[in-house]
Amino acid sequence: VQLQAYGGGLVQAGGSLRLSCAVSGRTFSNYGMAWFRQAPGKERSFVATISSRGEIIYYANSVKGRFTISRDNAKNTVYLQMNSLKPEDTAVYYCAAGRTSLGTSLSSAIDYWGQGTQVTVSS
Repeated sequence: VQLQAYGGGLVQAGGSLRLSCAVSGRTFSNYGMAWFRQAPGKERSFVATISSRGEIIYYANSVKGRFTISRDNAKNTVYLQMNSLKPEDTAVYYCAAGRTSLGTSLSSAIDYWGQGTQVTVSS
């Protein structure tokens, strides 16, 4: 399975970005998907996850109400819409395919990682 994340960039605080992650190599609709992020000097942390059919979604408390995860199984793509961005959202964002169809917040339950896309939020 290959995951290609894109859509990152530099944005001012309060702005928006949409990340996309294109998946190839296996049946995308079998996988729960997730986004994680890693800020400089910090460990990778969970952002959001969505089950294979999109019926189960949950978020880290730090992004709840500002970020929206979604997927399009026909396009083999998962998205992360990020609104009201804050400087503390600055990180490399990784998309990931989980071991089950349910989605996961655990790095240990991820089978495949994308290469990461940088998001920088200026104050």
